[in-house]
Amino acid sequence: MRSLAIRGLGISMPFKLSILPLLDELDELAVQIGAVNTVVNDEGVLKGHNTDWVGASRAIEEARPLRDARVLLLGAGGAARAVAHGMISRGAKLTICNRDDARAGALAAATAAETVPYESRHALDEFDVLINASSRGMSDVDATSPVNEDALHGDLVVLDAVYKPLDTALVRAARARGSRTIDGSRMLLHQAAAQFELYTLQAAPLAEMDAALRAQLA
Repeated sequence: MRSLAIRGLGISMPFKLSILPLLDELDELAVQIGAVNTVVNDEGVLKGHNTDWVGASRAIEEARPLRDARVLLLGAGGAARAVAHGMISRGAKLTICNRDDARAGALAAATAAETVPYESRHALDEFDVLINASSRGMSDVDATSPVNEDALHGDLVVLDAVYKPLDTALVRAARARGSRTIDGSRMLLHQAAAQFELYTLQAAPLAEMDAALRAQLA
């Protein structure tokens, strides 16, 4: 970035944590989240930011308000950390569920959230929003849905952060059960718009970015 004068860089999983010691500075929110998905080069000073929380929050709030929403978050990695902070900052009541109970507990402690055992992830009647921020559903990891289809219901908003593929097993199952579904492109779009503004210091052209993103993912 320094030698080529690259202004901005996006960081994908699984590098959102390992990038931290390579940076000169961290934005305050990135410190709180403990993960970076955006690096900005200011005259050779590499500063880490996180826009994943913006992407998740804005994507869900296109469907429903987050304040007082009961949210179940699957995952406890870099993306999940950002989503968790986003949910809490928007006033949601957050519960975290992860295969590794210790990682779920650590994230819950950092965000004043609650946890449930991984085996309880199918009990969705008490939740308004389900977010999959784990790698489950990725075509090159495990393409299966992280929850049973019969656990989904029509009052649920389901966001799957996975965007390869867009039409994940979870999205298909949720759609079949009448849930409001949000595929990974919406979170990707809104976090990219926030990145664009950090890189350029200009308002993001959201409609044009949306069209370009959908053309690329298609």
